[in-house]
Amino acid sequence: MFRGFLPATGFLALALALIPAASHAAAAEAGTFTLQFENDLFYGADRHYTNGIRGSWVSPPRKDAINPLPWVRDLLAWMSLNENAKTRLGLAVAQEMYTPADRRRTDLILDDRPYAGWLYGAMSLHTETDIAAHGFKRMLDSIELNLGIVGPHAYGQEVQDWVHDIRVIDRFDGWDNQLKDEPGLLLMYERKWRHDPLGAYPDNLEFDVVPHMGVSIGNVLSHVNVGGALRYGYNIPRDFGPPNLIKGMRTLDGRRLRGEWSLYAFAGAEGRYVAHNIFLDGNTWRRSHSVDREPLVADLSFGLAFERGPFKIAYTGVLRSREFHGQPDNARFGSISLSWQWN
Repeated sequence: MFRGFLPATGFLALALALIPAASHAAAAEAGTFTLQFENDLFYGADRHYTNGIRGSWVSPPRKDAINPLPWVRDLLAWMSLNENAKTRLGLAVAQEMYTPADRRRTDLILDDRPYAGWLYGAMSLHTETDIAAHGFKRMLDSIELNLGIVGPHAYGQEVQDWVHDIRVIDRFDGWDNQLKDEPGLLLMYERKWRHDPLGAYPDNLEFDVVPHMGVSIGNVLSHVNVGGALRYGYNIPRDFGPPNLIKGMRTLDGRRLRGEWSLYAFAGAEGRYVAHNIFLDGNTWRRSHSVDREPLVADLSFGLAFERGPFKIAYTGVLRSREFHGQPDNARFGSISLSWQWN
């Protein structure tokens, strides 16, 4: 039992060990902590991507925020074409889980997706640059590395059973058919731009556009993605929108308000060309359950965000197109994120 928690505690210990080194030069400034929870029970479902949880920390923006990794800082400065761009370091631990639709069956369900859990630690590095090109004012380059495990030692079954018992929901009976243990590696890069084409309306009502593009490579996921988001509301912060756990890259949080509080609505869309998805294609080096993956996947999202003082809360609803042949319906899930700044 205790041996089973070694991967999770190892990731947490790694994150805690790295925080002091990353924040040494920025000790006088506030970092941002974020908790994210995603689940399809927001829409009365319990299948496909069924749950995700992530705890993360992002350093304040500084030129010397990642002195322990100068070569990565130089790489990010090269990508942003601005050697004076400030950088941030992010650290996180997270877990995701995936299930088929029929919770009662104990046999292998050949025409539905495999059971799978994914437990990982993450390190991300970001450069944010002020630009003046084609009406865009700010650009964000991000690299994230995820290292973890897919399979029984990701503890998807144990966490789901625990949550279902607390909420008095029937357990899923087919976890014996989940993907086998496999070390997971995922490297992601994404670029975002921010543009407020109309400037500020009266009473601090604002509208902005945040397009993005990226690529992910690894034995967990490999895809290219392009998309964007629209935001409208009161005193929109000068960031890149609320975080989204499952799509890959995380958005930076930070206090960039011109007033004391902010409230805005947002809507977004993203398309992906998927070359590999272990949660559909099965284990990489061992025989396992798999289904025929759809190469093109799209997400539509909408939500509401509120920020006051050091705290920010956001809700996002996501509609995802079918990810494999024979999938009877689109996937839907909700996401809640809570962020706060702390010295």
